[in-house]
Amino acid sequence: MKLLMMGPPGAGKGTQAKKIVDEYQLANISTGEMFRDSYRKKESLGLLAMEFIRDGHLVSDEITIEIVRRRLFANHVEKNFLLDGFPRTIAQAEALEEMLDVTGSKLDAVIQIVVSDAVILNRMVGRRSCSICGATYHIDYKPPHQDGVCDSCGGVLYQREDDKHESVKNRLDIYKEKTKPLIDYYESRGILFEVNGEKSFDAVYQAIKALLDERL
Repeated sequence: MKLLMMGPPGAGKGTQAKKIVDEYQLANISTGEMFRDSYRKKESLGLLAMEFIRDGHLVSDEITIEIVRRRLFANHVEKNFLLDGFPRTIAQAEALEEMLDVTGSKLDAVIQIVVSDAVILNRMVGRRSCSICGATYHIDYKPPHQDGVCDSCGGVLYQREDDKHESVKNRLDIYKEKTKPLIDYYESRGILFEVNGEKSFDAVYQAIKALLDERL
């Protein structure tokens, strides 16, 4: 099974992806995680990727494609995986097809999680992250027991630059501009399926699971 999860920043696709990965025993290939891992290792690609992210922009096709290529073929070719955050442009989609052609395979389904801009802004602008362990909270939906302090490790909570209002709005505008052609691209191939991402986490998960169990 080879899947792609799509949706705007803050749609919850990363959290859903982890649940789907566990359920179907898939390799989780997340560009966000790969960017952060590469950055922590001080690799040139990771450092460049973080420059784009901090400025509120999508990481360039060249950097993203190369990071995914390295992950996909790191030790062996992944046979069952879920892609989270890649591809986001036609160029990336074509590069992915070329990578899969090498293995004689293709994507089975593209899950598009649909969430309005207003809901996304509320989710992300209210998010706070721990400066030590990385745990996340929300000032309205998941506040810490003590304001500004992580429940798990006592670290200071802060608002990431890419969670600030202008950065989120800019990322949403870029996402829509860049990925609309991609949505059309996969829809024309008959493998695009939409799920309402404004429902509860469990409701969204069950909708995705029902779709996969029916189609695959």
